[in-house]
Amino acid sequence: MPGSIRHPWIAGAETPDLIRGSNDNHLCRRQWSNFNRPVSFPVFVSMQTRFVLINVSHAGNVGATARAMKTMGFDDLVLVSPRWANVLNREETIQRASGALDVLKKARIVATLDEALDGITHLCATAMTPRDFGPPAVAPRPHFEQLCRAESRSEQGVAFLFGSERFGMQNEDVYRCHVALSIPSNPEFGSLNLGAAVQVIAYEWRLALGGYAVQDATAPCELADAAQLAGMLAHWERALVSIGFLDPQAPKKLMPRLNQLFNRSALTQEEIHILRGIAKMMDRSGLPPNALLPAGAATRD
Repeated sequence: MPGSIRHPWIAGAETPDLIRGSNDNHLCRRQWSNFNRPVSFPVFVSMQTRFVLINVSHAGNVGATARAMKTMGFDDLVLVSPRWANVLNREETIQRASGALDVLKKARIVATLDEALDGITHLCATAMTPRDFGPPAVAPRPHFEQLCRAESRSEQGVAFLFGSERFGMQNEDVYRCHVALSIPSNPEFGSLNLGAAVQVIAYEWRLALGGYAVQDATAPCELADAAQLAGMLAHWERALVSIGFLDPQAPKKLMPRLNQLFNRSALTQEEIHILRGIAKMMDRSGLPPNALLPAGAATRD
């Protein structure tokens, strides 16, 4: 399926052991094992964040990536040798961007990965597994938390590298990275579309940086004050008497119980208006006192 990824970003596989018996591999083992121990990563004070798509072949995925990035507040996108030289201007790209045209306009196309990583100090692969050796496979959230807890250094940058939709990242590109991010997913089905994978990584990184506040879906409601609640209760008391539900000669604890009920409900001013409207209609019923009560029935407590 176009845009579908079968292997990259699948969780559940541990970092493969290195080939034993080789001095070179022994050195590599020591180098990569350092990342499995607590280390001091720099805090990215400038928060330079770059998303790099390597050999992307579907224009729609470029647009989806731009949309995912803008949703999380990122805008630095670099394409390394994409299939289409005009991919940033193709109709499918623009449609899938869904308005993130400023990210597309700022995006750059380069010929090599070296050009894409200019000014970047920490590289995160999203890599196919397994490999004979390489950076440790880690889930995004704990690694990002570790990055944000690190000692402060100015002018640092992090890049998230994504390979082609069909083959993922090349070995030589993965070996350059500090970690290989693996999105925790269903072990029996770890297939993610490129745009979806970018969205997950962008969300997790934004969350680590502090995230955005949740926006209310509706305008906040103003709570009713004590005077408004007391007025509504007085209206309800008259209405309950008018329909025969409350005996004013033996009210017992009905009104205090209603008072407690409405206190727990934290009524808004609009809800006070609704309850007063109900009481008004009860007043208009014109029923004589106790008309609705069966013979001999007592007033509710």
